[in-house]
Amino acid sequence: MKYICKVCGYIYDPEEGDPDSGVAPGTAFENLPDDWSCPVCGVEKEDFEPYDG
Repeated sequence: MKYICKVCGYIYDPEEGDPDSGVAPGTAFENLPDDWSCPVCGVEKEDFEPYDG
């Protein structure tokens, strides 16, 4: 499942991961490190919600 940042609209896609932050493709949102933040605006995981786009 994808997740969207409620602040800036960045979409975390687990199939892509976040290579710039060291997150490998295939990493589920729930398995992201606790200190992971939005690569666009810097907010924490709590500011993301499920995205059905």
